[in-house]
Amino acid sequence: MDRQTSNRITVCTSCRHKGTTCRPGYELIARLRAAISAAGDAIPEAFEISGVACMAGCDRPCTVAFHSTRKATYLFGDMTAEDDISDLVSFARQYAHLHDGWCSSVDRPGKLRSSTLARVPAAIIAMEETAERVS
Repeated sequence: MDRQTSNRITVCTSCRHKGTTCRPGYELIARLRAAISAAGDAIPEAFEISGVACMAGCDRPCTVAFHSTRKATYLFGDMTAEDDISDLVSFARQYAHLHDGWCSSVDRPGKLRSSTLARVPAAIIAMEETAERVS
């Protein structure tokens, strides 16, 4: 089944656990890709999953963002490949169904209720109409 991708999950690959050289983002990406793939049609829209060098969530590794065209963007911190994959997959399912991406913290699955670092509204560019004066 060929599904168009407009939803994205971005994982920080430079986050480190304090006092270590461990960069958990790479493992999180691999496990998340496998879990999203295994969910199949339970998630009605495709998600592109990729890494990025830094999302400025260094104090809360590992940071994960959900974003899409015309939807609110979410940034979550303190995500681990060992404990949080099912919550991230559940949120992907939920996010795919949200027309504008907006949901309250109590509606988010599990740990995502308390690990939200930011929710950014979708960018809507408004153009002011200017009336040209004729002299």
